Amino acid sequence: MTRIITLGGGCFWCTEAVFIAINGITDVKPGYMGGERENPSYEQVCSGATGHAEVIQITYDDEVLSLEELLYVFFYTHNPTTLNRQGADVGTQYRSVIFYEDAQQAEIAHQVIAKINEEEVYTDKIVTEVSLASVFYVAEDYHHQYFIRNRNQPYCMAVIEPKLVKLLKSFKDKIKPELL
Repeated sequence: MTRIITLGGGCFWCTEAVFIAINGITDVKPGYMGGERENPSYEQVCSGATGHAEVIQITYDDEVLSLEELLYVFFYTHNPTTLNRQGADVGTQYRSVIFYEDAQQAEIAHQVIAKINEEEVYTDKIVTEVSLASVFYVAEDYHHQYFIRNRNQPYCMAVIEPKLVKLLKSFKDKIKPELL
């Protein structure tokens, strides 16, 4: 069955590049969620004044990829232990967040967080926010498939490329076959 979940793990250029590669994911849209302003622009969100997080809205087939598997990829491809920060990106717009669609997704998110904390995968505890999904605002067109279109840009080479290497190393069995 096709499901939707919205995740924020820092810059949406990074998270989009990761999840586009995962088998069972049929669509990934960068955008904004969790703020107060209607139809925010990238510049407004980046200012930190709107309260929105940069997110990706993921459509996935849960018969191919379970939510648990999807969330493990999420937690292992960003740092969920830093509040409002991913690397050099600082501010509430870069917070680690799971916007769930229903109670079952919320329960699974909390279970995965508890398990990763219990396994002590990270030195610090996970600070990922788990919140009910609100209005999703699709990002401007130039943000879509940013990594694919801007591979040689310094940010892509320095920040996104290492995430994709880590993804391939840790989740090779989850990568779309055509990308291997």
